[in-house]
Amino acid sequence: MISTSSPFTAEPAPCGHAVDGRRHQENDDAGLLIDDRVYACGCRVIRHEYHDGSVRIKTIRHDGKVLADEHSGNHEA
Repeated sequence: MISTSSPFTAEPAPCGHAVDGRRHQENDDAGLLIDDRVYACGCRVIRHEYHDGSVRIKTIRHDGKVLADEHSGNHEA
């Protein structure tokens, strides 16, 4: 599994503020992709793309409120 982590600057967070943060990605080159963005304010966006092509995206505001939990395809996490 290939893993990378990199900072980003002044991107819009789910709460609406433009803040810095860190992006962590993992990829197994067989179809599994994990993309996790953590913002300085505490917001988070987690995207999982599974081997069967289905996708799950979870958006969490810095106060812990889940703003979105989207699923596509047959995979349910």
